[in-house]
Amino acid sequence: MEAHRPRSEDELVLLARGLGLLHVVINLLHSYDAAGNNLIVVVGADERENGWIGEALAEHAVVSKSPMARGLSQVNTDAMSVGTREKMYSQGGIFSITSRILVVDLLSKLLNPETITGLVVLHSERVFATSIEAFIIRIYRQMNKAGFLKAFSDNPEPFTTGFAPLASMMRNLFLRKPSLWPRFHVTVAKSLEGRKKAEVIELEVPMTDGMKDVQNAVLECVEVSIGELRKADTGLELDDWTLDSALHRSFDVIIRRQLDPLWHRVSFRTRQIVNDLTVLRSILHALLTYDAVSFNKYLDTILAAHQPPPGSTRQNQSPWLFLDAANTIFETAKRRVYSGKAMEGETPASSGALPDSLRAVLEEQPKWSLLAEILDEIERDSYLNHVPRDDSNGTILIMCSDQRTCAQLREYLQNMHIHATEETQNEDEEPKPSAMFMMRRKLCKYLDWKKDFARVSASLFAENQKVLDGFTDQRGNSNGYRGKAPPNKRRRVRGGAAAAGPGRPVNSSFQTVEDKESQVASLMADIRPTEVDAMRKDEVAVDDLDDMEDYFELYEMNDLLVIHPYDGDMDEHVLEEVRPRYVIMYEPDAAFIRRVEVYRSSHEDRNVRVYFMYYGGSVEEQRYLSAVRREKDAFTRLIKEKGNMAVTLTLDGTAPTDPQEQFLRTVNTRIAGGGRLAATAEPPRIVVDVREFRSSLASLLHGRSILVVPCMLTVGDYVLTPTICIERKSVRDLISSFKNGRLFNQVETMLQHYKHPMLLIEFDQNKSFTLDPFADNSFEKTIKSADDSKDLQSKIVLLTIAFPRLKIIWSSSPYQTAEIFAELKNKQEEPDPIKAVQVGLGQGEDPYERQSFNTTPQDMLRAVPGVTAKNVMRLILEVADLREVSNLGETELDEMVGREAGRQVHRFFNRSVLDD
Repeated sequence: MEAHRPRSEDELVLLARGLGLLHVVINLLHSYDAAGNNLIVVVGADERENGWIGEALAEHAVVSKSPMARGLSQVNTDAMSVGTREKMYSQGGIFSITSRILVVDLLSKLLNPETITGLVVLHSERVFATSIEAFIIRIYRQMNKAGFLKAFSDNPEPFTTGFAPLASMMRNLFLRKPSLWPRFHVTVAKSLEGRKKAEVIELEVPMTDGMKDVQNAVLECVEVSIGELRKADTGLELDDWTLDSALHRSFDVIIRRQLDPLWHRVSFRTRQIVNDLTVLRSILHALLTYDAVSFNKYLDTILAAHQPPPGSTRQNQSPWLFLDAANTIFETAKRRVYSGKAMEGETPASSGALPDSLRAVLEEQPKWSLLAEILDEIERDSYLNHVPRDDSNGTILIMCSDQRTCAQLREYLQNMHIHATEETQNEDEEPKPSAMFMMRRKLCKYLDWKKDFARVSASLFAENQKVLDGFTDQRGNSNGYRGKAPPNKRRRVRGGAAAAGPGRPVNSSFQTVEDKESQVASLMADIRPTEVDAMRKDEVAVDDLDDMEDYFELYEMNDLLVIHPYDGDMDEHVLEEVRPRYVIMYEPDAAFIRRVEVYRSSHEDRNVRVYFMYYGGSVEEQRYLSAVRREKDAFTRLIKEKGNMAVTLTLDGTAPTDPQEQFLRTVNTRIAGGGRLAATAEPPRIVVDVREFRSSLASLLHGRSILVVPCMLTVGDYVLTPTICIERKSVRDLISSFKNGRLFNQVETMLQHYKHPMLLIEFDQNKSFTLDPFADNSFEKTIKSADDSKDLQSKIVLLTIAFPRLKIIWSSSPYQTAEIFAELKNKQEEPDPIKAVQVGLGQGEDPYERQSFNTTPQDMLRAVPGVTAKNVMRLILEVADLREVSNLGETELDEMVGREAGRQVHRFFNRSVLDD
């Protein structure tokens, strides 16, 4: 790639995944770090990326012998005092600062934007109009026209949603030029394919018949569920609601986001289906990654989880459970673990019980045997070519999707050569690797778990039944259906109750897990521990490492086999440190393939052989192909939009530049009632609590040419005028504030210090402007939560009765809130930030001393019963952290916050979670 491009121009660099975006960023930062006398700010980096960038910059500084280089400094906690941050900024260097701290420091001029050499924005796909990162970029561009601004991203899909998405993103980033680098770019392809390429062996693994049956059945359930959603008449765009889209990893999240604005009007059945899609997609993932025993166990838990919760009055089993395909899923999953001949005169439709004569099947995952063959081939290759031919180690690197799969493969590889049966031992030929020992041990644990699970499920069901019986008795229906669906509901089941699923009536999970003792006994006898099992010790989980030198030594890298999960950009670290000669991709991942290509083309002296495994005709293969296709289509659309995109001329982030227009914006035109025309050169000002910068309201106020002054406020969240103070609450925050009593203390302190205290209740822009959705916080609506909405309204009424001077403002979104604030400030005096900070503080208390503490634990402490605005600072100053507060005795708390408050705090932290 052309290394000089990001350095010479301000642009958005958009790379395909896996092409080494962080390497580009690190090289760019090192070029400025080595020069010295620069103040560079990195925005949007997470903790791991900060660690990697800091380590890489230090390494570059040593290699290049740059005396001016200082490396990366992190500012990611409020515990770093104002003075310390100001001193660090004055010395210059490269800083990675969290967005909330950075925006406060820029607005308070603790970090003067004019002194910043440049801004580097990572994960620019997360920058949208109301995000805090867009707010930072706007402040920077308004105050600093000369500094550079560079944005980076390796996720092209978010840039292709909406109308003219690339142009909108460029406006948010205050950039004019995008630089697109897909995998099919000529320069990228030439650099990766022109040198010696990695040797790739593609291995298509056929699925077993049982796995195919389960996959087809799950896909049928997904298709039916999507069809039911399309029938729901939600009024939304349904073109993307297809079976192919359902394979996308965030499909259920996308559907939920689309339904959020009308979630309160969506029927219970539709909500249930949306939740079912998440469950079905997890079953598809588990089918290909879990072993047969763990998969069957997972299905048992799903059945139990879909039982009605205590107090539910509706028959709320998911619709997909009544499909014939659902029966196929559960029956096939069970047959993969154990099977037997049915008893005479008994059919699966009439009894869900298993036959008396059971035998263990223990179907192995097809990839296991292929993995053993690959390792055997590698071992032979290493033996025949013992002398190292290059700079690579003889290490074998196995990459898979998650830690669970890593543990599964580790257990298989440790036990695959253990053969317990005498028949296998007496054979002349060499026994093949087998997972039988591991699977038999898993089945034993599963049967023990099943007994306990059945007992727990039965007790939960009994409790549920008591609640339902009590509820029906109250309504005079004690002789009703008692936990069963009413006749009219049972008739509406697809195909009738008997055809809805053999052996799975209303409370199916409990009949499914309760097998006969004779069946379990026969199965246990079939898998009884052998002498080999008895000799096999369990793995040691804890070791005190005594006499470490006698028993431990460093591994030889040539003999090492590393199993590692895919971990994004960190995979490049693994490749560089391990330097493997053989890489086995147990599951497909397009980004990792490109990382191997970049690694191989960067090191000509290191040979790499890659084994690429995937299940043929599976969801795994389809998901991989669709991800590659989706990324390619996204880049194609971006290239097309880039060719037709209009050039933005004003990128300094300012409002009207014409002096006359600027003057007219400050003119107060409301002269009714004897007022007079007034104008002021000073922009309107609002004092904002620093904790409020988590929301988008401060950014919107700043966008309306209102001067936002960040302060640590004791009373209120926003001070609009010397007499108007506003406490802002989202609806969920309002509910929690009512529960812990914090809101009453906040309103009381506002009434003491301000003439016009106001409570702002702000809703989410993308959700409905109503309290109805918050009446059903849980997925299953119970009797207890049926009147939550009315309960919240009654609490608001009681609040206004208790505090008649309190005014309540209802806002549908932060945009409307900004308009309301502008109206409230009309023809009013500007607030004094110093007075706003001093309001509510004790005599002689330093208004800025609390800025040296972390605000998140402060907010958690304020939510504790007994902690009020008056005593919270005493706790913060005298106690180090929340853990110390929780360990304080009642006497110690009494001395700090008083007897009653101390008793409440002590009781909160020392109450058992198991008590009612």
